[in-house]
Amino acid sequence: MKLLHIDTSILGPNSVSRMLSKATVDRLVNEIPGLSVTYRDLVADPISHLTGRYLAGQTPEVRHDQALQEDLALGGRVLEEFLDADVVVIGVAFYNFGIPSQLKAWIDRIAVAGKTFRYTANGPEGLAGDKRVILTIARGGHYGTGSPAASMEHAETYLRSLLAFLGIRQPEVVVAEGLAIGPQQREDATRQALDEIGNLKAA
Repeated sequence: MKLLHIDTSILGPNSVSRMLSKATVDRLVNEIPGLSVTYRDLVADPISHLTGRYLAGQTPEVRHDQALQEDLALGGRVLEEFLDADVVVIGVAFYNFGIPSQLKAWIDRIAVAGKTFRYTANGPEGLAGDKRVILTIARGGHYGTGSPAASMEHAETYLRSLLAFLGIRQPEVVVAEGLAIGPQQREDATRQALDEIGNLKAA
């Protein structure tokens, strides 16, 4: 089996989403014999944002300069990593009510018509439904269902919609929130999330 591990937080060792994604991967590696892990840090090794040149460059008649060739090659590698993975673990930072722009750039390289979804006479059809996806989300405030700020949460809700479009309708989501409220809340929320990770099924 193959696992793709994605991190998105700009906070490095101070990041809770990174801590939780690592704990998730460590648990699965310990529980699943022979699990192969590919790691992509979207902050340390960012993917450029999607451009018109990139889209046009995928047609054979377009001349490619070196920069475009390298960008197309990177996009191909990113897509293949996702397609090859049986399990995808994403550490999701929460900035300004949504996902980091680094994660959006990655999504734009894996949401590809004919590869991870297709349009049919009956509407779009996801092609990646055979994958297990685990999201570990860290939020500074409280944005969960029923909270006053729930309508401002556009990370988990967006990712659930995007994954469903790709055919992945039941992602597993671990959330630590209220992290900016104070040290005790940060400790309690992190411990609760780690407990949830400890109870994830192995496969």
